[in-house]
Amino acid sequence: MKLHVDAWDPGYGQSFDAAEAGPPGQSTAQVQTDVELRADAWRAVDPPAGLTPPGTVLIVDGVQRIDARVWITDDAGVTHPGVAASYAAGVVCCELDRGSAQIATARIDRGLFTPAENVPAVGAGNIRYTWRRISRGEPKDLALGVQRHMRALEVGVSGEERTDGDLLIVDGPLQERAHLPRALGYIKTHRVEYLPPELTSVVTSLRGGQRTPVFLLGTSWNRFAWYLRLPGPSGAPWSGIVRAECSADLTYADAVALAHLSAVTLPRFASQAYKDPRAPQNLVPIAGLERKLRAMLGDARLLHRALSRAAG
Repeated sequence: MKLHVDAWDPGYGQSFDAAEAGPPGQSTAQVQTDVELRADAWRAVDPPAGLTPPGTVLIVDGVQRIDARVWITDDAGVTHPGVAASYAAGVVCCELDRGSAQIATARIDRGLFTPAENVPAVGAGNIRYTWRRISRGEPKDLALGVQRHMRALEVGVSGEERTDGDLLIVDGPLQERAHLPRALGYIKTHRVEYLPPELTSVVTSLRGGQRTPVFLLGTSWNRFAWYLRLPGPSGAPWSGIVRAECSADLTYADAVALAHLSAVTLPRFASQAYKDPRAPQNLVPIAGLERKLRAMLGDARLLHRALSRAAG
């Protein structure tokens, strides 16, 4: 079996999509809009007077990086594509009563993702990339394989460090964590539009700290969801808009209570443009956790060089 490492920087040509103008398409998900208010009574919702955030907020996020694109030639002479990837997940614990935040948990893993069979672990110095078999070698499938394993790390750390009365915020959809108590999914990139136009106008008219009424989303999964605008300078209609979600197994009253709690909690963590180009949606604790996790991944150039030496 032979390993060849592509000489190109694996991050070349990557970019982030901006969603300031709004979602590019309409979702086919089933939407029940009368959970909190009737559709004809929809309006911006302010948090109840006197409601305060929980004393402890736990925020979960993960990062991933393609360290090298590789080609693996098996004993039969067939060449398979692959990627050597590093990924990490962690939890930042924010003690709002004390005004402090610290990383409570952080884990890192690495893998060699390829459809090739029985690939031995590849060493890059004292670091090992463990074989992770992917059914197909298309770029999308390789990327999804890395994403799936990073998500598994995130799921693994999400149940740790919990205390009574805390709030768990997951960066991204809840997915396998919907069963966890007091858990919110935090979605800052809008791929599709879930609401009809007459209700979308409520989203785009929100002021900082306001949210939409809770609605129920249903596709292959069910979630209670709502939109919230974070504080920040006025801009495009969807500027500062995020979507939060919680388990559909909750009662309507519990889902609305979590929505109220999100409206007094999330704005406290909103970032500012001079600190973060993804402000205000990329919350300050998330940005700090991402920096720490990326540092844990190590120097990408050194790892690429070590992989090239191992292949040689």
